[in-house]
Amino acid sequence: MRGITRTTCRKAAVAVVATTALATLTTGVPASAAPEKSDARPAGPASVHGGGRIFYGFVPDDDIRFTVDATSAPYSRPYPGIPQLENGLPTDAKGTITISHWSAKDNKTMKSVATVDCLVTGDRTATVTATIATVNDPELADTIGERRGFSIYDGRGGQDRFGFSWGVGNLDTDEKGNPVGARVGTCMAPAPFAPVVEGGFAVRHAELATKPPKAARGR
Repeated sequence: MRGITRTTCRKAAVAVVATTALATLTTGVPASAAPEKSDARPAGPASVHGGGRIFYGFVPDDDIRFTVDATSAPYSRPYPGIPQLENGLPTDAKGTITISHWSAKDNKTMKSVATVDCLVTGDRTATVTATIATVNDPELADTIGERRGFSIYDGRGGQDRFGFSWGVGNLDTDEKGNPVGARVGTCMAPAPFAPVVEGGFAVRHAELATKPPKAARGR
């Protein structure tokens, strides 16, 4: 190629090296090795935080909202006298869930606050259970002390989804085969069937602790 001397090629090579070195000094990595974008959550205990309004197709005109503040607390709920559970469970958790349901038919808002007892995560998904502690209406008084199940899908930029145990057919049968309302066990919830149409939830995943802390084992 005419017009390009060895000196010109040498100067060009030096310029490339100098540019790469400058990029390394200013960014910490070579210009050709820029870090890939990641949506990974920061390390820490498993948790679900956030609030949002869902669309529930069976009552499409109602305004149903959930607020979740749940954090894993492994082996924090011991069952004294039961050897296998004397330290609690790896899914033990703490926090609260608030439920708000405005009925278009009755023009009335029913609210409940539940205490979290269990949380388990799997990447973008989580199941949480919580026991109803307080209500704002006498009609809900008989629900106090009942456990409810919740499920969350964190869309991470896409649409989140939410599920709740009483929103689907959570039925059992008695000894005569008659349908009865089923109890919700710890961390039991349906798939997150309802789209979140306002707000959102963040799920931080962490693997289950296979052993209790030393302090707990010494109790």
